[in-house]
This record gives sequence, structure tokens and C-alpha cells, in this order.
Amino acid sequence: MSASGPSAFARGRIVILATGGTIAGAAETALDTVGYTSAVTPVDRLLAGLPELCQAAEVKGGEQIAQIGSQDMTDEVWLKLAKRTNALLAREDIDGVVITHGTDTMEETAYFLNLTVKSRKPAVLVGSLRPGSAISADGPMNIYNAAAVAAHPKAAGCGVLVVLNDTIHGARAVAKTSTFLLNAFTSPDFGVLGYVSAGEPKFYAAATRRHTVSSEFDVSALSALPQVDIVYGYAGAGAWVAVEAFVKAGAKGLVHAGVGNGGIHKDTLPALIDARKRGVMVARSSRVGGGLVVRNGEISDDAHDFVAADSLTPQKARVLLQLILACRPEATGRQVQEYFYQY
Repeated sequence: MSASGPSAFARGRIVILATGGTIAGAAETALDTVGYTSAVTPVDRLLAGLPELCQAAEVKGGEQIAQIGSQDMTDEVWLKLAKRTNALLAREDIDGVVITHGTDTMEETAYFLNLTVKSRKPAVLVGSLRPGSAISADGPMNIYNAAAVAAHPKAAGCGVLVVLNDTIHGARAVAKTSTFLLNAFTSPDFGVLGYVSAGEPKFYAAATRRHTVSSEFDVSALSALPQVDIVYGYAGAGAWVAVEAFVKAGAKGLVHAGVGNGGIHKDTLPALIDARKRGVMVARSSRVGGGLVVRNGEISDDAHDFVAADSLTPQKARVLLQLILACRPEATGRQVQEYFYQY
């Protein structure tokens, strides 16, 4: 082991929490990277297949929090995961947590934990684009790197992290931008926080928004989250039908995934205005995947008491809005806007 590798620092003590996903998937043949079954390999078998992991960290154990493809992720699993992560990181004999997760909704889970984990100790999400049965499966190296990050003192205070393909991402900025490429995860607007080289994390940037110990969102007493839905904007949109359906189904908040700088179709806007008058919080995001949605840009947010999502994607704007409505239900539209600027 080189002096720059894992032996250069004391191995931290970590626990691995598993939720399923492709990283726990398998197919009938080694060439099948599409028609596999996800979430079939339990955490103990996952760890047994990677004996080298002890070089990156002292693994104190593995726990199966869920066994699902991440397209089936739920608020219930999020709350369970946040509470268990907080309990583990509160222990003196644990230095970090690694969470194995499907890539489809990993960015949402990471951001939720970024707002609800109450520790400076590292919590690192990891997944893979290929099942473990595939030729050149990326899961084992990704887990090794995630463990090295979670065990390293430099990762403390960085917020919840996502590690894949030798890159370290902050939870707020990261996004899945390819359906199958190994470099599917990028941080489009703000770039990666660092890299993992020879088993050692190297950080070059830091998250600037509030997270973890500076976050005010406490889910320890919550058993559910408010319903917040996403309405998608597109040419010829008749999305007012979706708006009315979501409100009727009990939505407390709506995120509009608008065109461009959060633009809203003229036939959709009246329905959103009506929803806000009926007490539903409305946030404007963009389907573009990069850039800012500026307050009072495309739409007069002041006039309609809407919220501009700043640089959050629709799916992450939904996460933040859920937590605001759950923990600060009395917040006005302008107060909610301030939360979007802070987080």
C-alpha cells in the first residue's frame, strides 16, 4: 500500500446500511446489464464478496434497512433511514455510515438525509450502474471508495455525500444524468467536491448551503411526510388537470417543473393560482436540469405568493418543500422562499 493510500490514516469505524438497488442486483448472464433483477443480494453477501473492504475501513457491521429498487423508494424508508443513520452516528464507536442505494432516486435520498442527519460525521451514499453479476461490475470499487470516504476525517462536516465512479459529490448538487453510463452521476451546476484516488479522498470544494448539523429540520418525531407532488410543464400542456387531481388527492404542496426559467403554460397558471389560494404551497422549478429559477422572472411570484426553487431540481425542491411543510407548517410563502435560498 502506498503512503498516499488508506494506510496513511487510521481506518475509521463504519456501518453499512443497505436499501437494495442495482448494486445488490443480479442477472442470468455476465453480459446482461439491463434485464437484471435489482435488490436481490442481501447486505451480508454483498460485504462477504468484498474482502478488501477491511483495507478502507473497519466495518462494524451491515444492516438491511430495505430491499427495493430505488424507483420504489418511499417517505417511510426515508424516515427510517434518517433515524437509523442519526442513531449510529451518535455512537462514539462509529465514525461514519455508508448507505447502498439504487441510482434512480439516490439524489433525492441524499438530499433528504443532507437536511435531516444531525452529525458532522460522514454519511455516504453509493450505488452502481451495473449489477454485481456483470463483467466489470462497478459496485465493488464504488463500495470500497465510499467506505474510504466515510472512514476518512477529511469527510467530516462536508454534509451527506454521494460516491460513484471515483468522484465525490455533495448531496444538494448531484444528479443522475445518464441512464446507463458509469459516469452517470454529475454535479452539473457546481461541480464535484473531490475524487477518490488509490483509496484516499481528495477534496477540492465544499458545500455552501445549510446541511446536517446546521439544518433545522428534525424528523425524529415524524411518522409521515406531507404529500407534495410534481406537475410537469411541456408544449401544449393541459397540466391544469394534474394540478386539480393532486389538490383533490390531498397535496399540501406542488412543485411545477417548468420550461426554461420556470415558465408556466397559460392554461396551467390559473390552476396553480387557485391551488395557492386554497392553501397549497406552490414552488416553481425547471425541467432543464441546470441553472437558476429566479424569483419574479418568468412569473410574478410576489403576485401569486409562489416560491422560486433557485437551483434545486424539481425532485429536490419537492424534498425541501416536504420538510418545510412537515417541520414549519406555519411558514408563509415568503418564509418558504427564504428556506429555498438557505438550503
